[in-house]
Amino acid sequence: MKYMGSKARFAKHLLPIILKDRQPNQPYLEPFAGGMNMIDKVDGIRIANDQHEELMAMWQALIYDHWDPPKSVSEAEYKHIKYNQDQYPKHLVGYVGFNSFGGKWFAGYRRDKQGKRDYWSEHYRNITKQVPKLDGVILSNQSYLNLDIPENSIVYCDPPYAATTKYRDKFNHDLFWDWCRKQSEAGHQVFISEYNAPKDFECIWEKGSKTTFSWHAEEISTKESVERLFVHRK
Repeated sequence: MKYMGSKARFAKHLLPIILKDRQPNQPYLEPFAGGMNMIDKVDGIRIANDQHEELMAMWQALIYDHWDPPKSVSEAEYKHIKYNQDQYPKHLVGYVGFNSFGGKWFAGYRRDKQGKRDYWSEHYRNITKQVPKLDGVILSNQSYLNLDIPENSIVYCDPPYAATTKYRDKFNHDLFWDWCRKQSEAGHQVFISEYNAPKDFECIWEKGSKTTFSWHAEEISTKESVERLFVHRK
């Protein structure tokens, strides 16, 4: 699924590091599962959490209720859903809301420019192809702060990055890093994707990448950034 901040292109680098010392039946948990672009490549016990209600309603409908989403949505339908969300099922709102510029929540309708791209067909194909890989995933819809994490879990965090385009909800970064410290001290293996981290976190992997606000907009200039993976130094 196309999703703002997705780690799909880095999964082949990150997962071998994150899962290197995984034990049999050791749970793997993502507090910010988002577009499921990492957890869909993991097997075993998997827990996918995200506090975005409509997003998780969409995943519930797709994975467990076998919902077949629409293959196309007109611009008029998109706008009506955007401004009248309470009139539609939450799973449909989630599906439509994230097929927007940059994979960001209702950031604008993506038009098919001169027949070059059919974005709704792409959205449908990508997400329905992904669903079988998520069979058996345990879904959770709450704040990461309220998670009941199984003992000795691997916890991969891909939170909203500091100093980047904002998500729908405000995010307290200081509180997040303190939570990561506590989970690490509790015995979990905690890995965090970010550009930067507090001094008591160690960078164990990094890779330069070019990013734009919108993953499909060729006319928008790119900027260089460095993706990093951190762990807490106990």
